[in-house]
Amino acid sequence: MEPVLFTAEVGPSPGPKPHISISNVSLKLLAVALVLVFLYFAASVLITLLLAILIAYFLDPIVEFLERMRMPRTLGSMITVLFLISVLGAVGYGLYSRGSDFAANWPKYSGTLRNAVNSVETKINGIESQVSEGEIPSQPSQHKGPSKTLAGAENALRAAVMHIIGSLSGLVLEVTFVPFLVFFMLAEKQEVWHSTLQLFPVSRRTPVKETLEDLRDVLRDYLVGMSLMTLIVMAASSAFFWAMGLDYPILTGIVSGLLNMVPYFGAVLSWLPPFLIALAKLPSAGSYALIAGVLMAIHMLANNLLAPALVGKKVQLNALSITIALLFWGWIWGGMGLLLAIPLTAALRVICDHSQAWKPIGRWLSA
Repeated sequence: MEPVLFTAEVGPSPGPKPHISISNVSLKLLAVALVLVFLYFAASVLITLLLAILIAYFLDPIVEFLERMRMPRTLGSMITVLFLISVLGAVGYGLYSRGSDFAANWPKYSGTLRNAVNSVETKINGIESQVSEGEIPSQPSQHKGPSKTLAGAENALRAAVMHIIGSLSGLVLEVTFVPFLVFFMLAEKQEVWHSTLQLFPVSRRTPVKETLEDLRDVLRDYLVGMSLMTLIVMAASSAFFWAMGLDYPILTGIVSGLLNMVPYFGAVLSWLPPFLIALAKLPSAGSYALIAGVLMAIHMLANNLLAPALVGKKVQLNALSITIALLFWGWIWGGMGLLLAIPLTAALRVICDHSQAWKPIGRWLSA
């Protein structure tokens, strides 16, 4: 018998199967890690630069007005920066004087705070004894020395003060460079603008110019709106604290207004300064409930009524993206990250809107 040959029809060979390169994923993860490390260790430089950019955007309309009045741009920039330094110096001196008075009267508030902590600890010990022994002790236990809870609170307060002092010392070093950077950015605006456009090919310069103009409008609207809203919250909070008869109403109102710049968390953090000052004058729980309720109402009205009208719709960030931005930038840069989270995220949204590949990210941020 002759052997029978079986032949199979072979179709077109399948193309190469798509696969994910492990090396590409590793490189992307490495790049993200390097960016995070850079953001963390270069925080002082980046924060200084970003503050200078934001202040320059804020002051640029004043310089342009002086320039239209036939004043040289360099001279107008110098006058504007000096005026800002004078205003901030006057405000800082007033805050320092009121803060010094508060520090001098701190023993009065610390004694009241000590009594409040002891009272709370006594009640907690009574509840623990009731649970463990099944009866309420006839007399509260007497402590011969400072309690562990009070000692822990004092240590935590001391550590917080030292951390704030260290942050302020670093902030002072950073702020010394900001006026010079702002002056050069304002005085050499045209040169910086032209040099930035020269970094891109001719075909990309028009889209880049449109992106920079949108960035300018968004950041300027945000800064002007937040400044006005912060002043309104300061005035309303100070008037309320004055009506309540609290000490240092203006100082406490200023702190409340500054905390309002931190979305969501600022409305709750603004309770702490008036609560501390109220310990010396308002022992009833109803007073603290009133302070918390009125401050919450002020902040909610400011964020829901004033913010859309003053800040405008150009920021266009949803609540989820704002919350994630606060968590991320607060984790990277602490308190300054909380203040810069919204402008940084708004700038990222503008860049994504002008990039075809990143438009989905921009839509997610503003959805």
